[in-house]
Amino acid sequence: MYDKPLFLPAGDTALVVELGDAISPEINRKVRSLSDALEMGSIPGVFDFLPTYRSVLAYYDPLEITLAELQVGIEELLQNADETGLSSRRVVHIPTLYGGEMGADIGFVARYAGIDEREVVRLHSGTDYLVYMMGFSPGFAYLGGLDERLATPRLESPRTEIPAGAVGIAESQTGVYPMVSPGGWQLIGRTPLKLFDPEREPPVLLNAGDYVRFVPIGARAEYDEILRQVESGEYRMTEEALP
Repeated sequence: MYDKPLFLPAGDTALVVELGDAISPEINRKVRSLSDALEMGSIPGVFDFLPTYRSVLAYYDPLEITLAELQVGIEELLQNADETGLSSRRVVHIPTLYGGEMGADIGFVARYAGIDEREVVRLHSGTDYLVYMMGFSPGFAYLGGLDERLATPRLESPRTEIPAGAVGIAESQTGVYPMVSPGGWQLIGRTPLKLFDPEREPPVLLNAGDYVRFVPIGARAEYDEILRQVESGEYRMTEEALP
């Protein structure tokens, strides 16, 4: 983590505030704290912002605030940041059916790791993953915390179509495809939950700062029942507050 933020102008109407040079929960808390303050409209002239793993891109109106004034305002926000509220985030349970037709690549992941498929499921579902940021596609959460034993190369040839809800691994990352799309991740399972639904308010299921816990589903019948409840609006997502 930097002692002082780095300010990197990005054109005439944007400023990158870099808070560290690594992917870590500590730096990401600073990112979320600054993002929360900007969302509250703490600095007049800032009309949008984009948080990442270790920085925030702030968009501003140069007719309302100068670059120098913006830097001073952000420094004050960081000095007075209250991160206590950031601990009251959710652990969202994502029911997942592993293997079989839902996880065609789980066998490869197991062989690459030198373990069996049951151990893949145990390791993958045994961690609470921090949502560092959202991006790539609507509802896609960048998760941190994958057990290093499960790190697996991407597919040599990406698939042209991956179903929504597919759970995959790529290198040291894991995640869920929120919609049908091409992709090169190793698929190990699928969730019946909708991580992105334009008809829902809010349309995304997860937010930066949440944690994700993958919960194994025992059988296809259970998966189908949860899917039915999701599609009918009956399903109630399981979540718990962090201590």
